Amino acid sequence: MPTPSTFVDQTKIEVQAGKGGDGMVAFRHEKYVPNGGPAGGDGGRGGSIIFVADNGLRTLMDFRYRRKFKADPGENGRIKSQYGRAAKDLYLKVPVGTTVYDFYTGEEIGDLTENGQELVVAKGGRGGRGNIHFATSVNTAPEIAENGEPGEFRTLRLELKVLADVGLVGYPSVGKSTLLSVVTKAKPKIAAYQFTTLKPNLGMVVLPDGRDFSMADLPGLIKGASQGVGLGIQFLRHVERTKVILHMVSMDPNNGRDAYDDYETILHELASYTEDDLSSKRELIVASQMDIPGADEKLAQFKHDLAENGIDQPVYELSSITHQGVDKLMSDAANLVSEVEAEQAAAKAKAAAEAPAESKTYKYRRPEKMEFTVEKIGDHEFEIHGEKLERLVAMTNMDHQDGIMRLARKLKKLGVDDELRAQGAEDGDDVYIGNFSFEFVQ
Repeated sequence: MPTPSTFVDQTKIEVQAGKGGDGMVAFRHEKYVPNGGPAGGDGGRGGSIIFVADNGLRTLMDFRYRRKFKADPGENGRIKSQYGRAAKDLYLKVPVGTTVYDFYTGEEIGDLTENGQELVVAKGGRGGRGNIHFATSVNTAPEIAENGEPGEFRTLRLELKVLADVGLVGYPSVGKSTLLSVVTKAKPKIAAYQFTTLKPNLGMVVLPDGRDFSMADLPGLIKGASQGVGLGIQFLRHVERTKVILHMVSMDPNNGRDAYDDYETILHELASYTEDDLSSKRELIVASQMDIPGADEKLAQFKHDLAENGIDQPVYELSSITHQGVDKLMSDAANLVSEVEAEQAAAKAKAAAEAPAESKTYKYRRPEKMEFTVEKIGDHEFEIHGEKLERLVAMTNMDHQDGIMRLARKLKKLGVDDELRAQGAEDGDDVYIGNFSFEFVQ
């Protein structure tokens, strides 16, 4: 059983929006209503399911044990032409940084990156029309009403990408968790073995001058992470949204690794990430664990190798134990975060200015033909498939003969009868459309 602090950054859920209320078949026979006539009201709209980003949440834990969510249906229509009441929408809170995908197609439905942002993931069905809508000069007392439209059903994949201004990257055990514990109030797990950090830890850095930024201690990378080695993609997705990277390289002379090789390996993994080249992010190079004897010699070699490979960047010397270089690093990190934010704002403003002014042109569009397929599923049995056709049948009230006859006329007009004949249907054959079945008659 996982502890309450377990970090959950991916999960699968099912959402079912509410069905619309059924329309009513009713008539007025009151003494002082001279013409009477149909008086069945419309059903109310079903409840939608809406995600709301909440910066008070840090994980998707709430969705680990409850995977199915269902909104309420709308109220049925009433007599005296009264509408049914619409159902309340179901709001589900998710952490800021949650991306929502269709589980089966992989299509991105929405990205919740701001506190309070809302996303409708399943829309409630509209209410069915009552018989007041079906009166004509030929049929002044129709016993026809629609059932409510079914609410949308979707299977979703939720993926959380930590939103942090600064991300700490590097090999395991280079001091990322220790630095985070020193500069913030976060309490990450710290131990003398690799992969101590199995989940991102987030903290706020507050500088003496009042500036602040969020910092994430992200799980350690190793060679092959972009192909799933180690914590792999589980880590890399969280780097996507950081504005600045603090690339930490251990100066421990006893770890058996070359510092420049470590640096280059991490850059390669960031560049190889399939969804985005993360190596282009602004970074500060940090030489960590400088309090270990022999670190100075390894740092000198590291700086030499950087220069040899054309990398002209300052290297911040850091010891989280003695707090050497911490203040300078945090101040420069805050400056770089401000620079990146200004660049992003300028790019956004430029894109908005260069975008052509929107002009709306309204053109008549012929209603889309209701497409369907007929499948023979057995001797004298046929099944008809088609999303819109199945919705039409589901919304037909079969309790009254007028409604059944109206559906039969519509099916004939749409060419269903002709297609059944073409597929070899004969009198008495069973035909299924969704949960509705009938006997075919020539």
